[in-house]
Amino acid sequence: MLSLDKQNAWREAYRATHPGWRPATELYADLVRQQLTPAAQVLDIGCGRGGLVEQLEHPLAQVVGIDPDWLSLREHRLNLTSAVAFSDDLPFAPNSFDVAFASWVLEHLARPFLTFQSVARVLKPGGVFVFITPNGRHPLALLNKTLGQLGALQGRLVAGLYGRSADDTFATHYRANSHAALEQLAAASSLHLTHLHAIPDPTYLAFNRPLFRLMTLVEDALPVNRKIHLVGVAVKSD
Repeated sequence: MLSLDKQNAWREAYRATHPGWRPATELYADLVRQQLTPAAQVLDIGCGRGGLVEQLEHPLAQVVGIDPDWLSLREHRLNLTSAVAFSDDLPFAPNSFDVAFASWVLEHLARPFLTFQSVARVLKPGGVFVFITPNGRHPLALLNKTLGQLGALQGRLVAGLYGRSADDTFATHYRANSHAALEQLAAASSLHLTHLHAIPDPTYLAFNRPLFRLMTLVEDALPVNRKIHLVGVAVKSD
């Protein structure tokens, strides 16, 4: 089993041989923090049980979370104001938020255009949408999409390999998971994609050292537009 602790240990090994490399989650967290002002109203899209919001040290009274899974909201580790909702129909008034962020959400969207439109609607002019998502052009994303056709069996497989709950494995569509798709979705929604970083990470099959070395070779050989993680920033037009 590849636990998150083991995966992070492999990431530190990769960092040691790749000066300047940072895990995508570190870059993502920093990009969100850069957008936060003391008065910023913040929306956590797909907040689940916690995650990035736990690291931000932003006043919780100024943060709202949404998630379609009521049980996750009930088990949230913070006293966060939240609502059961889907990202393609956010239950908020226009121009409500300065910052919205989405951690590992875009890959699950069957109709991403509706989500981008909804995010643009609830952001204030000049508001910022920050996201992290897999790159749909990476070989592992293609494999995961194929495994997704196995239904419940995929959840059991993920649980066995990574020690995560099968209930937390959701269908993936990868319709907002390439540079071209994200550019188009942003432009069609009054958003401007100002940054898009493609970040390598060889740890997802690093069940032992030989596999880690093999995946390092694969990741280093891939062109930049096929690296495994995408981290982006989109700004709403004034």
